[in-house]
This record gives sequence, structure tokens and C-alpha cells, in this order.
Amino acid sequence: MQLPLSIALRDDCRFDNYFIADNREAVAALQQHVADHLDDAITYVTYLWGGVGTGKTHLLQAACHQAALVGGGRGAAVAYLPLLQADQLDPAMLEGLEHLALICIDDIQAIAGAPQWETALFHLYNRIRATGARCIIAGNSSPHGMGLHMPDLVSRLCWGQVLHLNALDDEAVIAALQLRARHRGLELPEEVARFLWRHYPRDMTSLFALLERLDRDSLAAQRKLTIPFVKTFMQADRQAFTQGT
Repeated sequence: MQLPLSIALRDDCRFDNYFIADNREAVAALQQHVADHLDDAITYVTYLWGGVGTGKTHLLQAACHQAALVGGGRGAAVAYLPLLQADQLDPAMLEGLEHLALICIDDIQAIAGAPQWETALFHLYNRIRATGARCIIAGNSSPHGMGLHMPDLVSRLCWGQVLHLNALDDEAVIAALQLRARHRGLELPEEVARFLWRHYPRDMTSLFALLERLDRDSLAAQRKLTIPFVKTFMQADRQAFTQGT
């Protein structure tokens, strides 16, 4: 089960629809980490890092979904905490998480320099080692490069696996967009994917969000995704933004 917070996992964040590209070894190691979390193997934290748009959030939520399938479908108690929302959360909520099977903590860089959060994460790590839980922590840089003020927390993050995600090149981004579209039951021709890549912000988070909106609009209009349709969508989008401001 998921920790009863107002933080929902996205149903479409799965390992099978993550575009691996040059990240095959990192993703395989992450999947193995999740698969082993109900065993009596040595407990450790996996630290996952990469730039914006490399899919860290997708992989953490995929790990939570996979944990629900471990053990013949009986599921495992997991928690997903997005620290970009740390101003709406309380460090005290980390107490007791060590009794779950899997804890996924996203965007640790968001609490760098916040002493209460850093201290709470340090103590959670120590408790995890005692209980046998597994934890995946994601950040936008290596443990030494994100500005954490507590050296002991940095050293703890380096004790387990440290996995790096490589950014996608242009061709891989096109392929990733088409893969996401296929999983949504949507046909995205290559020329349309390239058009989106040229005319919209070049990060995967924004592009995937745009693809969702195009999917809804094309379904409502009973239209295929073509460049003329996307241009019409872009014009309507700009007009709505102008009227809103």
C-alpha cells in the first residue's frame, strides 16, 4: 500500500514506459534494488541523480508501482515523498517510515541547507539500516554537489549505490515522445514529434505534459495529431494565455 498522504502516484509512471536510451545499467540496478527489498539482503540507500528531464520522478514512482507487485501481487507498504513540496510537509513525517518496505524521496536538493530536514533525513537513514527497509533518494546532482550542509548526511548518501542518469540527445527525445504516445494509445508521427521538439521547451517534463494535453484535445476534436492540428492548438493556447494575463 502507499503511505496515506495527499500525494498520488501517476498510473503512467512505470518501468516499461521509461525510455532507457543510455541509462540501461542504472535502470536495471534500480529495478534490482526494488525487487530485492523484501529479502534479507544488506540494506542500503540507492541515490539516483541527473538533470532536469532525465526521468527521476518517473523512476521513483515506477519503483513504488513495482513494489506493489512484489510477492505475487500482495504488495508492499511504500511511501513517495516529493521534497519540492517540502514547504507543505513536516520533517516529522519521516518518523516511522523505516518500517515500510520501500521509501522513495524525490528532489532532495530542495531541502539543502534546511537543518531540520537534513537532520530528519540523516536519522531516517540510520533507522533504515536497523529495520531492513529500502530507500531510493533522487536529486539533481551528486551527493557532494547539491549544497547539503550536513557532511554526515552526504557521506550516508554515498554509502550505497549512486546511480547517474544521462540526459537524452535529440534523437532519443523524439523516440521517448513516441514511446509515451504509444503507451497512451496515441499515434505520434515522427515529423510531429520533431515539430514539438523545435517549438516547445526542451525538457521531458514539459513535453510529456504537452503530449497529455494534445491527447485530450485531439480526442475531443476527433482529429489525428498532425502539424496543422498542433499549430491550431498552439494558437489557441497562446490566445488563452493572453486573455488570462
